[in-house]
Amino acid sequence: MDNTKEPIMQARNVTVDFRLPSRMLRAVDDVSLDVQRGEILGVVGESGSGKSTLASAMLNVVSVPGRISAGQVLFKGQNVLTFSEEDLRDFRWREVAMVFQAAQNSLNPVLKIREQFLDTASAHGNRPKDQVLSKARELLRYVRLEPDQVLDSYPHQLSGGMKQRTIMALSLLLDPEILILDEPTTALDVITQAYVMNIMRKAHDDLGITMVFLTHDVCIMAKIADRIAVMYAGQMVELGSVDDIFYRPFHAYTRGLINAAPSLTDDVRLRRAIPGSPPDLTDLPAGCRFAPRCRIYAEGGCPGDEKGELMEVERGHYTACYQWKKVGR
Repeated sequence: MDNTKEPIMQARNVTVDFRLPSRMLRAVDDVSLDVQRGEILGVVGESGSGKSTLASAMLNVVSVPGRISAGQVLFKGQNVLTFSEEDLRDFRWREVAMVFQAAQNSLNPVLKIREQFLDTASAHGNRPKDQVLSKARELLRYVRLEPDQVLDSYPHQLSGGMKQRTIMALSLLLDPEILILDEPTTALDVITQAYVMNIMRKAHDDLGITMVFLTHDVCIMAKIADRIAVMYAGQMVELGSVDDIFYRPFHAYTRGLINAAPSLTDDVRLRRAIPGSPPDLTDLPAGCRFAPRCRIYAEGGCPGDEKGELMEVERGHYTACYQWKKVGR
């Protein structure tokens, strides 16, 4: 991977399997990825591509019946997968915090927001109550909420956008070094999405926090990310800077995602959805997983019989497509 900056977290050949009653589902397949200190890394792909499962593996919180069957997750050189329960408790939220998908629904409905801040702090130490609430008020102001109103409210008394920003403030309570955000703008209207995105960018710039942003919306990444990793059917298929991904994509799937995205600057009739559907993760093809949906394969420009492994074709720009020179044609 690109070593121009210091990696703070590294996934190395991570594989995650889910054992079903009669078959095995491979949600993440031999994925390696560096998260560089101080960057915003976007991870994009369709639903079911493995984004959320990879993030769960990086925190060692893969839910049953899933298990991390191979690989390592390194945080500052230490393998997270070998941590004791006590070490994991300190690691999660204090070192790396995650805002899960539809996180606003994770707030306890019978506790006021004040108690939820206090409970989070008490689970990771014995900070004085007044110190915790002072920090909570500071963070709530930071995400543009009125602290006293929010702290004295139950979750149902807040709008969706307010709950999302409350969760963001809560995730920053213990000053983590990395913040992982899984589809943080899902179910929010377009205006609130833009509002939340601006807050996240400001938090990154002001606090220097490293962010990993998971989304199926490649357009969002153009505004906020420094680098983008593209996942398809459990594999990492492309990795590069925002300019690399948007202006010089080297994988047909990446180009398909960009061509399918709506635009205000060209004719909407030029937008094209990617044909077909992703493969069944319990019955993965031996060769290229994108071949049945790929224009190059359909036109006879690729045999589609090789799985493809991530390779560097330009400095810091990686692709798993062996026909990458044909992608832009």
